Amino acid sequence: MQFDEKIIEIVEHAEERCKNAFAKLERTALENQNKVLDAFRNHNVGQRHFAQTNGYGYDDIGRDTLCKLFAEVFGADSAIVSPLIVSGTHALTVTLYGILRPGDEMLAVSGAPYDTLKEVILGNNIGSLKDFGVTYRQVGLKNGAFDYDAIKAAITDKTKLVFVGRSRGYEWRDALDVREIGKMAKFVKQLKSDVVVMCDNCYGEFVDTVEPTEVGVDVIAGSLIKNIGGGIAPSGGYVCGKKEIVDQVAYRLTSPSIGMEVGSYAYGYREFYQGLFLAPHVTMQALKGSVLFGEVFDSVGYKTMPRPDSDCKDIIRSIMFDTEDELIAFCRAVQKASPVDSNVTPFPWDMPGYEHQVIMAAGTFVAGASIELSADSPIKKPYIAYLQGGLTYEHVKLAAMYCLQSVLENK
Repeated sequence: MQFDEKIIEIVEHAEERCKNAFAKLERTALENQNKVLDAFRNHNVGQRHFAQTNGYGYDDIGRDTLCKLFAEVFGADSAIVSPLIVSGTHALTVTLYGILRPGDEMLAVSGAPYDTLKEVILGNNIGSLKDFGVTYRQVGLKNGAFDYDAIKAAITDKTKLVFVGRSRGYEWRDALDVREIGKMAKFVKQLKSDVVVMCDNCYGEFVDTVEPTEVGVDVIAGSLIKNIGGGIAPSGGYVCGKKEIVDQVAYRLTSPSIGMEVGSYAYGYREFYQGLFLAPHVTMQALKGSVLFGEVFDSVGYKTMPRPDSDCKDIIRSIMFDTEDELIAFCRAVQKASPVDSNVTPFPWDMPGYEHQVIMAAGTFVAGASIELSADSPIKKPYIAYLQGGLTYEHVKLAAMYCLQSVLENK
């Protein structure tokens, strides 16, 4: 990739302005790395934990210890970590089905859930929660924060589960601060002590030094090909939280008669352990890249979220473009600047689970891994690209140069 001198100058000046933010991210990563290292040492992780298993997987020490590691790192009683969970949406779905029963009500308090969960909740004749007699209501955010008055008015005797999405989905707002999520959890528990507070933790792991399960959330779920897999995990998802809730989820994932007593993996667990170990550092690399992209595009007149002078609360960077052509040029530049499938040209397409055509750029080693540098956007006004990931800061810096050059050429 060749860059104009003007582009290099813009990016390097932006990088200078990011130094304080970078230093703060490094301190967070160090604290999280210490937490992860302690967990590995506390559970005496050894080569035996990486071995492959087959069949039913009874007494699989690799699987069981990996679950214990996640529970400790997230400050939870129990955890499910499984390569057999196919995505973050799947992890969230099995959690919802594990908790909710016919006649229960689910209340979302951060607005509409991510697009792929909408059919899980409200689809017709597809085995959705609605099909099984679970009702659903939602409360939107107010000026980007929880609307406590609306939440109080919405909770009823039927409310079994309060759901919050930590990240932003396809919305022009910042992600939610984990400590604010904790305050919300305490608030709803005071209103109804037996309510279950659940958090979609995708894109948020290791962004802060605490996780939702450490501040009062009952259960979280997410994907291993996002932050927590460190760019190494090849697949999978996780659920962490209170033991009685995680047990119910395990009965849904496998069967009520066996729960997490079974589940083998014939390829071995090393990549999952190694991914968790690398996750604090890799997440920091992605966050540094996000901060740089925000500073760069803000400096040439584009709106970005979060603002350059704000802390990141997840790894996603939203950038608002003036035209559809600029948005498409940006996503194509991300693809072109990728180590894998750089020769591919992304086009908007009708993606299952989404209301609008979506363009996705993901030249990643693990297919669709959003801890690796990737970008996507629904093709609708306002034209917002959602950028995430980056295994190395150096890669993201080069991509920032190429994306800026491509967008300005299409302006």
